Amino acid sequence: MEKEQLIFGIRAIIEAIQAGQEVDKVFIQKELTGELMKELQKVMKRSGINFSYVPVEKLNRLTPNNHQGAVATISPIGFIDLEHLVESTMDSSSKPLFLLLDQISDARNFGAIIRTAECTGVNGIIIQKSGSAPVNGDTVKTSAGAVFNVPICKVEHIKDAIFYLQSSGIKTIAATEKTDDTLYDLDLNEPIAIIMGSEERGINPSVLKIVDEKAKLPMFGSIGSLNVSVACGAFLYEAVRQRK
Repeated sequence: MEKEQLIFGIRAIIEAIQAGQEVDKVFIQKELTGELMKELQKVMKRSGINFSYVPVEKLNRLTPNNHQGAVATISPIGFIDLEHLVESTMDSSSKPLFLLLDQISDARNFGAIIRTAECTGVNGIIIQKSGSAPVNGDTVKTSAGAVFNVPICKVEHIKDAIFYLQSSGIKTIAATEKTDDTLYDLDLNEPIAIIMGSEERGINPSVLKIVDEKAKLPMFGSIGSLNVSVACGAFLYEAVRQRK
């Protein structure tokens, strides 16, 4: 993790959040208490900042400086507003292609997905504030710099983003094995948003209930699933093939 992406010290983190910096995640020393810590927790909750409690050894590895029991990672990019992204894309493209990631938590998977998204002309990536991988050094490296070229939105809830996309005339398609339809049965040559689920549990069942279409990849081996970044690549390139 690169030092320029870190803020350390409770007061410094509070001030960074209040100043509107793109704080991705805060690591807090386990069992740390005090009035300043309570204030940090209130500020993080109000702003929807991801945080986790970790042993002090983890903080010591992140920074040799006096961290005071808290270290924050800062995103190297700015995030775009969902409504602005959708409106501007609809104005410039007749067949926009969006990608929603339902709490993908591994930074390297996230980076690999961003790289493929950039190569396939995805107009924007939408992630949820809570439970999603941070945009950190691993993400930047794995994306080969594509993270700086693809607009990324952070939303409170993926379901709200899906409702907004649907109301904007964009068909939502969930990548899931819980369907009889394969990817190759669908028409992707229209405004669409593809939804990919987390590494462990896939797409949340409450999200699956509201999407327009569900599709799976045909599997012929003994292993029942693909890495999420590989599966995402298959979906995106099928969209490219149909649109050519």
